[in-house]
Amino acid sequence: MQIGTRNTKAKTPKTKAAGTKSTSVKRVGTRAAAKKNRDVLPVGDLGIIALPSSEEMGRKVNDYIVEWRTEREHKHSAHPQLSGYLRDNYLVRTETPRFGSGEGKATIYDTIRGHDIFLLLDVCNYSITYKMRGQINHMSPDDHFIDLERVIAAIGGKARRINVIMPYLYESRQHRRSGRESLDCAQALKELVRMGVDNIITFDAHDPRIQNAIPLSGFENFLPTYQFLKGLFRAAPDFSVSPDKLMIVSPDEAGTSRAVYMANVLGVEMGMFYKRRNYTLTVNGENPIVAHEFLGAPVKGKDVVLLDDMISSGNAALQISRELKALGAKRIFICATFGLFTDGLEKFDEAWEKKIFHSILTTNLVYQKPELLSKPYYRSCDLSKFVALIIDSLNHDSSLSDLLDPVDRINRFLKRKGAK
Repeated sequence: MQIGTRNTKAKTPKTKAAGTKSTSVKRVGTRAAAKKNRDVLPVGDLGIIALPSSEEMGRKVNDYIVEWRTEREHKHSAHPQLSGYLRDNYLVRTETPRFGSGEGKATIYDTIRGHDIFLLLDVCNYSITYKMRGQINHMSPDDHFIDLERVIAAIGGKARRINVIMPYLYESRQHRRSGRESLDCAQALKELVRMGVDNIITFDAHDPRIQNAIPLSGFENFLPTYQFLKGLFRAAPDFSVSPDKLMIVSPDEAGTSRAVYMANVLGVEMGMFYKRRNYTLTVNGENPIVAHEFLGAPVKGKDVVLLDDMISSGNAALQISRELKALGAKRIFICATFGLFTDGLEKFDEAWEKKIFHSILTTNLVYQKPELLSKPYYRSCDLSKFVALIIDSLNHDSSLSDLLDPVDRINRFLKRKGAK
């Protein structure tokens, strides 16, 4: 599968994108990013390689960056290092075909010599298929990861810098060893670093401490708190961040940090559930959960944001929602960075009809089925602009502090909503 078109340079700083945009983009830009990036020379010519799993995200990101750079009046516009700065397309054409045996290869069709390369991939995109011995196979996370390594191998050390944007961190749930187990996530990170990757950018890592496996390499972990907050106001226009009307709840002790952050920024109460497990049994590699015990202030009469990193089967989220309802919660908003929905959507349809929850919000960082997007209770939080900001800032070696900690943006948003 080929991605993008051949890179061409714009003639003047005022030239608009010549290619046809696949996704409409509002002419908004980002003033903060424009201000800090117009005075700094980029690390190298920007190149975005969106693997087939992230084609749509790649197109949106490209459209944002093309527009921003077209409108940006760079302080060093005459500098030779900016000769390839303004282009109508930053996507690099690549192909990752499979042979009939199931083996594959990667080919890059555009020059990447001296470029600052950003690779985008979604290891959870099971919608992509390939043929092996006449059989149709859906690509697994393992297939996506090996394709990433193939593309890095095809770059062959010609790029100035390689950055991998992997929103769902490959094997992130296998982040620690218990007994005689493989430590897959740490091993994958080390492989990428050995292959020459300089920076790894991910979102809501299951356990951010996994970066200790590569202590001398760049590793950034972003949270979509700001995007979730915007999505909550879309899901419920009367949504309130008043302490007597809202509470943030973590479904387990491992995810308390993201709930604590959101609760502190909004100035509301925070609670959590403790998973009581039966450690005498092992089912599908896990000790079964016996009960969920709630720890926190009363939730009666309050809206509750149930905040987690992912919805896998969804059993835990729905069970906790039922228990919150039993405790007197008013409306329940289930927010998860990654909506995997591995067991389908039927159970969510049934729970919504019974008014167990009000809305489900996940991001477009992983593949979303058209069926999911059509559900009346579902809200998608688009992070393509945020990813474009990360790429544009990193390409200029600018600070990411305001992106890692969006408290100022959250406060400005709440002020516009009249919530603060």
